[in-house]
Amino acid sequence: MARSIFVGGTGSHVGKSWTTTAICRYLRRRGFRVAPFKAQNMSNNSFPCRNGGEIGRAQVAQAEACGLEPESDMNPVLLKPNSSTGCQVVLDGKVWRNFAAREYYEHFDFLLEHVLAAYERLAARYDYVVIEGAGSVVEMNLKDRDLVNMGLARRLNAPALLVADIDRGGVFAAIVGTFCLLDSEERRLTRAFAINRFRGDLSLFGDGVRMLEERSGVPCLGVFPMQEDLSLDPEDGVSLEENPSRIPAEARVAIVRFPRISNFTDFRLLPSPAWISRPVNQVFDLVILPGTKNTIGDLAWMRKVGLDEWVLRQHREGATVLGVCGGYQMLGARIDDPEAVESHDAAAEGLGLLPVETVLAADKITRVVDACTHGGARFSAYEIHMGRTTRPDGAVPFATLGDGGEDGMRAERCIGTYLHGALENRAVLEELLGCPIAEPAPKERTYDGLADWFEQHADLRAFEELYL
Repeated sequence: MARSIFVGGTGSHVGKSWTTTAICRYLRRRGFRVAPFKAQNMSNNSFPCRNGGEIGRAQVAQAEACGLEPESDMNPVLLKPNSSTGCQVVLDGKVWRNFAAREYYEHFDFLLEHVLAAYERLAARYDYVVIEGAGSVVEMNLKDRDLVNMGLARRLNAPALLVADIDRGGVFAAIVGTFCLLDSEERRLTRAFAINRFRGDLSLFGDGVRMLEERSGVPCLGVFPMQEDLSLDPEDGVSLEENPSRIPAEARVAIVRFPRISNFTDFRLLPSPAWISRPVNQVFDLVILPGTKNTIGDLAWMRKVGLDEWVLRQHREGATVLGVCGGYQMLGARIDDPEAVESHDAAAEGLGLLPVETVLAADKITRVVDACTHGGARFSAYEIHMGRTTRPDGAVPFATLGDGGEDGMRAERCIGTYLHGALENRAVLEELLGCPIAEPAPKERTYDGLADWFEQHADLRAFEELYL
């Protein structure tokens, strides 16, 4: 049975995923069989595993860092927000139900059984399981329903590492305040803290480290510098930045930033795209409507802020409009949701740029595919959608699939596709933009860079004594 290491945080976006991935790669380089685990993830950035099932993108990166194929046991509960108060619950990789937040917590015991079963299946096969928490480890109002933080660490007797982000400020309050809110058993499990994203001379924070060690009663595992030459796929849309007033005049690509945007990792290779949430007085070469967890809801939002007319005007003035997944559905003539899969609005008119119609259905398509574009670019991609889109006879597809099927549609300066990941292929992107695209850094180099970062700045003797 595997030993476990729990990586928790003083808050959201303090570097838990980053640190977990680094530890996974470090342990793998030490020769251990290691797997990642996150009991409950809230993210619309998901990925379909080849053996079936859908999990959060962060656990995909962690699996790759471990040299593993991602699987649904690595993230047994995935919450995909589809409104301000509700979400789709993916359980063991498959869609379970849609819930309002209050309803979800009524099923705590049932969900905990699935979480522990998934962990035990992984633990039976590996030497170590590195567990990532969610948000802050001391969300006091959720403590009696905690599936993912110290409640899980206690059930598994997993030694915990507390991660804090100094770059956002308030690191003393974050660390000391967290320890003040931990109970005695949680304090026993929390063996050390780590300070992430330090800028400047690390030696200047020596007094700060000593103060924090005295106040918390545990050692500092390390002060880790900001590492801007490495990047991981972000877990959710909070990481997106958007400021229409500062869009550079030379920006060629605009991406609509939907309130419920999903799988925006599709666009990581685009050179300096402009993320917009309202009309801007600028003409682009390419306008992208990305994926969304609520197609009809985000289409209504576009109309409310005037982005529907803006997209149509961009098209009239020469821009190519590309829709991915939910964005593809919006480009059609009509979207029907007879089973209220995503919203209570039964139907909506689309933007009418493509002669296609979509019916949303409860059964979800999640699969990895191989494909080839009209121009001959070959690539791997994946589908995650609940809609079935019909095209007219003779329609030109966006791509031909490896099994002989067809995906999406091309028309005059308008393209729709269900294939997430297509634009993460350099050849596909060069075909669309008509210009060379820089080769991205290989993922293996990124994972090794994270392990190097951990080795160079962690107290490895303390890590071994406290966690291995």
